[in-house]
Amino acid sequence: MSKLLAVLLTGACLAGCTRASAQGKTETVTGKVVDLVCYARNTANSGLDHEEGRVCAIACIKWEGNPAGIVTADGKVYQLIGGVLGKNNAKIADHIAHTVTVTGNVYDKDGMTMLSAESLTMVSK
Repeated sequence: MSKLLAVLLTGACLAGCTRASAQGKTETVTGKVVDLVCYARNTANSGLDHEEGRVCAIACIKWEGNPAGIVTADGKVYQLIGGVLGKNNAKIADHIAHTVTVTGNVYDKDGMTMLSAESLTMVSK
């Protein structure tokens, strides 16, 4: 996880990632939406189990601007980018700790697997 945390904390792909998305391949991914910074610190921080609860997780994504991601059932981690996030992560914040399905371009950037998508489908809360 330390490599993931280093990538996230340096902001390796918080700007300009959508330009590289054309290099990826289209995949459909199902998993739990998480705040990647807190998840990298402790994998128990996956939403409702976030250190200060779901409200704190939403605040980290929406107001602190932490990157959001998806963690699949087998533990694969994707950083979300693109329209699926909404302005200031507003769209994705409502889905913290929910299981969703996202289809988009997947590619690696600075050691992180990126998933560029415009929308998601709710699987469960």
